[in-house]
Amino acid sequence: MNRKFTAALGALLLAACATPSNRGDGAANSEAEQPAPEQAGATPEGPYEASGLLAKSLPEISDAIIQGEVTSVQLTQAYLERIAAIDRAGPRLQSIIALNPDALAQAAAADARRANGQMRSPMDGVPILLKDNIETLDPMATTAGSLALKDNVTGRDSPLVASLRADGAVILGKTNLSQWANFRSNFSLSGWSSVGGQVRNPHMLDRNPCGSSSGTGAALAASLAAGGVGTETNGSIICPSTVNGLVGFKPTVGLIPQDGIIPISPSQDTAGPMEKTVRGAAMLLDAMIPGEDTFSASLSPDALKGVRVGVLRTAQGNNPDVIARFDAALEVLKAQGAELVEITEFESPDAFWPASLLVLEYEFKASLNAYLAGAAPAVKTRSLKDIIAFNNANAAQELALFGQDLFEESQALGPLTDKAYKDALKLVQTATREKGIDLLLSKHKVDVLVAPSGPIAPRTDPVNGDVWPEWAGAGWAPAVAGYPNLTVPMGDVHGIPVGISFMGTKNADGRILGYGFAYEQASGIRLAPKYLESAETRPEISDAMNR
Repeated sequence: MNRKFTAALGALLLAACATPSNRGDGAANSEAEQPAPEQAGATPEGPYEASGLLAKSLPEISDAIIQGEVTSVQLTQAYLERIAAIDRAGPRLQSIIALNPDALAQAAAADARRANGQMRSPMDGVPILLKDNIETLDPMATTAGSLALKDNVTGRDSPLVASLRADGAVILGKTNLSQWANFRSNFSLSGWSSVGGQVRNPHMLDRNPCGSSSGTGAALAASLAAGGVGTETNGSIICPSTVNGLVGFKPTVGLIPQDGIIPISPSQDTAGPMEKTVRGAAMLLDAMIPGEDTFSASLSPDALKGVRVGVLRTAQGNNPDVIARFDAALEVLKAQGAELVEITEFESPDAFWPASLLVLEYEFKASLNAYLAGAAPAVKTRSLKDIIAFNNANAAQELALFGQDLFEESQALGPLTDKAYKDALKLVQTATREKGIDLLLSKHKVDVLVAPSGPIAPRTDPVNGDVWPEWAGAGWAPAVAGYPNLTVPMGDVHGIPVGISFMGTKNADGRILGYGFAYEQASGIRLAPKYLESAETRPEISDAMNR
């Protein structure tokens, strides 16, 4: 993303190949047989690639637990050892902020339930990671990556975590993130927080892990848990899932309750699942919603037959490698019975981006002040004004890499009753709903819109902040509209993952997941990270650059 673009809306977009193997290969039948960290590619010296059960997807891991091939305690211990070896040591991904001291006890309780025939769900005993802006009653702070909230141990579950816990999921820990979900500065560095440092992309360690659910993306790509939860305001599930080679799903806003999550924008915020496969994401989504089990059960490899797919050519970007992967993905859709409809018109109105930023700034101040008022008693910062003052007083830690211009702009605004806010909200929602996604769907008589999920991840640059190439994708539209968006891997460019997005109208979540599942099953693409130091590590690039 170029600097001109970033200065206007970078925070808006980022605020926030292997064939799948058969179930259970390498799974253990006893603790002694559980893959050791060395077998899982987790020695401090490397190689770091996961193998055996840890390399598999959530559905495969769940099935291995159900079949008795591994216990939850064995699996949880193996993840903890792998985290110690490659997140804290080895390539030092820095994807995890905190580990749950109760994780092994939760795993043991799941094993006991299963032994007594009282298994709660397919998620019972499955270790899960949560982005560190999501509250959990476990003894871990919810910090949003800020030292101002290092004591924010609330002792309460957000509704989505309560639902996961009721299904028996093991809460393994909290993941690092772009601080304050990447809504502190237009000149931010994705994946950095003062609490957790800089997240590293396991596919290529010097590449941007993207914000703000960067820690969840890196951790799951590196097989540090079976599944994870991210949050998105505008791109913060889709982008880190894309650049880390994962499936990520941003559901319709409101499908998952947002209580107990440090907010940016009530009109756009949502949590969502991140996993290696669409079925895994759907299973996790089911577990995040009380009583829900339909998303994973309704997936079909035939879901694309007879479906009219709107191809957003205006959002494919200018990179020939991304376009080539996108064209190849379209051929897969076509081979599965989809009818492709080219769409060459879709632009936001002139006032859209300033209005979109204004909406976020208004809503951030109001919603953060409300959240901080109910934070843990030990928290001293009780308003956005207090956070700004804290950052200034602790500038060496908090402001070392970039400032807090978005905080200051938000603080200067009035209440949500202001006409400026109401007008801006109406403009951006109309542009993305009835004059945006819904208009495109009806005008072209299509069922779903597709585009690349984003550009190729650039290098992490702590001097200049995020410097992205020309943007590819249209994830901003479903983000602002509050509509569903699913990214699925469509390949890589010199080892850097790229994805394809499936976007639809409000409450089309099940159908969107179904289209992505059918594509995934036909493409057979699953991208395992190689932990390369840089692009120059790849032979074709090294040979070309060195003489």
